[in-house]
Amino acid sequence: MSILDGLVYNGMPAADLGDQGWECPWSGPNGGQCVETKQLADGRVAVRQSTDPAGPALIYTPEEIAAFVAGVKMGLADHLAAG
Repeated sequence: MSILDGLVYNGMPAADLGDQGWECPWSGPNGGQCVETKQLADGRVAVRQSTDPAGPALIYTPEEIAAFVAGVKMGLADHLAAG
């Protein structure tokens, strides 16, 4: 049975997706705390917290990721960084 046979689900342990292929697409002066992403074979994207690599992975479709990125570029998430 492959990992794509219904075994990949939102909230699953990120460790179950393996150690290889995780990227930190953006980071800054945040002390090593960042969001890591992994492109899955079926096109979905897994997201995990770098400081908890075995913790839960959020699984998004390509369309969901595209909508999020587009919204960020349009400033729709600026309030999240207002602190």
